[in-house]
Amino acid sequence: MHGSERGDELRHELRTQFDEARAQFEATSAKIEKRAGRNLFLAIGSGLIFAAVFLASLFIVKQVFAALVVVLVSVALVELAAAFRLSGRRVPRVGVVIGGLVITAGAFFWGPEGMLLGLFIASFLLTVWRLVEGLVPAWEVPPKTLIRDVFSGLFTLVYVAFLASFALLLLAAPRGEWWVFALVLLAVSADVGAYAAGVTMGKHKMTPRISPNKTWEGFAGAALAAVIAGVLIAVLALQQPWWVGVVMGLVVLLTATGGDLTESLIKRNLGVKDMSSWIPGHGGFLDRLDSLLPSAVGVYGVALAVGVFA
Repeated sequence: MHGSERGDELRHELRTQFDEARAQFEATSAKIEKRAGRNLFLAIGSGLIFAAVFLASLFIVKQVFAALVVVLVSVALVELAAAFRLSGRRVPRVGVVIGGLVITAGAFFWGPEGMLLGLFIASFLLTVWRLVEGLVPAWEVPPKTLIRDVFSGLFTLVYVAFLASFALLLLAAPRGEWWVFALVLLAVSADVGAYAAGVTMGKHKMTPRISPNKTWEGFAGAALAAVIAGVLIAVLALQQPWWVGVVMGLVVLLTATGGDLTESLIKRNLGVKDMSSWIPGHGGFLDRLDSLLPSAVGVYGVALAVGVFA
């Protein structure tokens, strides 16, 4: 009987310790989530899965990576179009996806000229699509609203599909897979640096009206992480001098931060917190692409400037 009582007491003590540890873990997790604006552990898990898919597609078969870009662009286009529609702007979801396919296909098969031609064709098709929809009595709207819808659709194409296509242009460069890897590495490094510095030291708000969680301390952490990652990838993988890495890190710092703030402003204007909830801990696909989209243009510009495409 004495042994049974000791066993019950031990089990009770272990359960109490487990409950206390779980409560402390949940409290810490909630504190971090409140400070950073997302669930850290879900974000890390989802990020690792996508990182594995990204690396496998990029370094094994480039065509698979291109297909992955097309899928991500299509989903992001649907997310943004749906967000516009929730705010009362009718953006054709099928239309923007078809337009995105035209733009990305043009970039992959015919380079910059194909991408620009694809943007022109996609813009024309989407405009005609929405104008034809406007002739349907059930969807008839005032001319001012129709024009607003058309320009919202065109913005969707440029912001998502056109900017993403620069990653496909990078892929076609000599050692293109490493330039694309550098693009993602620098954007992720800046994000992680901003997150770590912001959570641990963030006090001075950067843009409280647009993105309340951003701080100048986080921006400094992003700068340090991006420059270090830039120097390492430039020297070890891109066969470029160290200063190219510094330039690339600073460029991505600005484009990634600008892209993040731009999407925050778009969501604030449309009245949505996340573009969707498809990725645990991250929100929508566009919520994860916001810093990569303009950064693809920046890294492509650096590659052009140092003569990679010569």
